Amino acid sequence: MTEQTILNQLNSIVEQESRPLTFQEASKYLDISSSHLYRLTSTAKIPHYKPNNKKIYFKKIDLQEWLLQNRIASELEIKKLGK
Repeated sequence: MTEQTILNQLNSIVEQESRPLTFQEASKYLDISSSHLYRLTSTAKIPHYKPNNKKIYFKKIDLQEWLLQNRIASELEIKKLGK
């Protein structure tokens, strides 16, 4: 592989990661139904973008942060805190 080919592939990956996800892509990424995702957006429970009050889009990083909220500590972590 040439250096230019590698750079092109890396640029393609970066571009894919930074582009907004559509409603359907976000539903699939989160592994939830479209109706559940719609309920989350309509009640502002999940971060999203709605340009011109039309289609709904999501940033992947926002979805990742949303997925990782409300972390539950393991029993070992709780025991260590209790010492």
